[in-house]
Amino acid sequence: MKVALSDAQEQAQREFQAFAKEQIQPHADLIDREERIPRTVIEQLARAGYLASGLPEAYGGRHPDPIVHGAMHEALGYASASVQGLVNVHHMAGSAIARWGTPEQKQQWLPRLASGELLAAFALTEPGVGSDAQVETRAEPDGDGYLLTGVKQWITCGAIADVFVLFARVGDAPTAFVVPANTPGFSRDPIRDILGCRGYMLASLKLDGCRILGANRIGPQGFGISHVMAAGLDNGRYNLAWGCVGQAQACLDASLAYAGQRKQFGAPLKDFQLVQRLLTRMLVGVQGARLLCWRAGHARAERLYSASYEAMIAKYQASTMLNEVANHALQIHGANGCGSGYPIQRYLRDARIMEIIEGSTQMLEIMIAKLGCADAMAGGTA
Repeated sequence: MKVALSDAQEQAQREFQAFAKEQIQPHADLIDREERIPRTVIEQLARAGYLASGLPEAYGGRHPDPIVHGAMHEALGYASASVQGLVNVHHMAGSAIARWGTPEQKQQWLPRLASGELLAAFALTEPGVGSDAQVETRAEPDGDGYLLTGVKQWITCGAIADVFVLFARVGDAPTAFVVPANTPGFSRDPIRDILGCRGYMLASLKLDGCRILGANRIGPQGFGISHVMAAGLDNGRYNLAWGCVGQAQACLDASLAYAGQRKQFGAPLKDFQLVQRLLTRMLVGVQGARLLCWRAGHARAERLYSASYEAMIAKYQASTMLNEVANHALQIHGANGCGSGYPIQRYLRDARIMEIIEGSTQMLEIMIAKLGCADAMAGGTA
């Protein structure tokens, strides 16, 4: 596995970093305070091709190289965890359609998602369903379509998305559907005042006899969890792992700058050995997680059977590392890090969300152990 970026990858990385610094980062604190991403920022993402990233090139997609796609998410995570989350769920929904949709569904939806004409979201979680990815929302056959009834909760970008990849139960068969937000019987309530990632624009979705055509079903009945959801979450974990690395790098850079400027007892903080230890742990953690993201990207590029497993490992390590790094950053900043004059308190709140979404830390520990042990017993390497 190559552990250095090619010239083309480095060029793309520089472009992502410049875009994020100029177009996203100046809005990060405002996004956190107002709990929304300005429409102008979303339009800039669309014009720059970020909403097309990772989608099939045949439908207008960009960045087919998983490492380039990951570097984009790292740059976005560095600038704003909320913006990275918006692009992430858009890709999760689009990638599920790209993987399991019919040719007609792909032609109908993917070009509009790639161009940014439509913004997509992934509607799985329900009030009584979280880590146990079951489905209580019902889809009753109705002529040439289905009537959807139920509630989805904690849906990222649910307050503004134009279309959803949504999961409902047909009898006992979990099934995925494309549900436009303008469908009669569909409504949503924004969720505000959350701990972190306040620009996620979360919402609960209410389906009250929401009628969709049979042509909006993705894959056969019963494929919702095992195939469609799995495709979306796999991409979400990969994207989020890179985003966590970006967030952690932001914590590290802020701490290095602060430790060089802030003086105590007549010397800058960076001269104190205990602060040096914190900085060292942060630096090593960020670089280690980035290498796991590269490994996961390589597995995807080579279409290795272990690609999903590597994405799990990368997301697990990157999210847990981020929380440790964010805590160290606050410790270095002290009381200043708790106030609004520095971004550390936002970094810390956003970091906490990363161990919950796209598979909680505990669920990933169970899944990684099962897959790793099974592979070891079979004599292979994951």
